Parts: sequence; C-alpha cells; structure tokens
Amino acid sequence: MQIRKGTAADIPAVYDLIYELAVYEKAPHEVDNTVERMLEDGFGEKPIFEFFVAEDAQKQIQGIALYYYRYSTWKGKCIYLEDFVVRESERGKGTGRLLFDELVREAQRVGARLITWQVLDWNEPAINFYKKLEADLDSGWINCKLSKNQIDNYFKL
Repeated sequence: MQIRKGTAADIPAVYDLIYELAVYEKAPHEVDNTVERMLEDGFGEKPIFEFFVAEDAQKQIQGIALYYYRYSTWKGKCIYLEDFVVRESERGKGTGRLLFDELVREAQRVGARLITWQVLDWNEPAINFYKKLEADLDSGWINCKLSKNQIDNYFKL
C-alpha cells in the first residue's frame, strides 16, 4: 500500500469512499456533495481541503484521510480530520495506520499544534483504533451545527 497526497484525478474515487462511509454510518441520504463541488473546493482558486490516499499495487484507492486547517485561539494552527475511510475489505490490514501516520507527518511538517476529529459513539472499531493510537477521546464537548436549511432560514427566526 502506498500513501500519497491526493490529486484532482482522485476525486471520483474519494467521493465513492465518502459515500461508502455514509452508508456505513447509516446516513447516505445526508450526502448532497458532488464530484464537481469537491473539485472546485479542493482544487479551485482557493482550495479548502487536502487529502492523502492509500493506493494498492493496482493503483486502486483503498482509503483516504481528508483534512483541512483550522485555527485554535488557544493553540494556534490545527488540522481537522474531516473524513478517514478505509474500504471495508482493507480494514484490519494496517492501511488505516499508514494513512494516519502520514497525517501526523503532515502535522509535524506544517507545525500543527493539534489534530482533531470526530467519531460516532457506536463505531467501536474506529474507537478502538484511536485508543491504540493513545488519542484523547473527549466526551466533554457537544457538537453543534446549522444545516443548509437552517442557514437559509436563520434571519427568519
């Protein structure tokens, strides 16, 4: 398995993996992103995300680590791991560790002070993987969000 920085040509396969993750998380109906939007957002005039891919000997993408930079007023530059996906057929073979290792190397290269991400409370395989990495699993914060519909209707409240 080779880990490399993702390119625009990888976006269709990345999108497929993101959809595979949504199915695994029982929320495929929540995906309304498109390959075209991902190409613009990742490779347009102002790219807002980057990613690594795990590619097998046949040049098939078997996993991704998609991230972006965020800023913590307490810590400084941080990396937010938005999606971390390994194809089901490749799980347990070390692919996830290789991807995560590369993300940590990236954090070291850019001087990031934190890497943060979320995991669903029922995703035991992922939670166990993160525990092996000695990651802090913080239950003290509540996730908040506004959906597109809520944003559109915000000033009507």
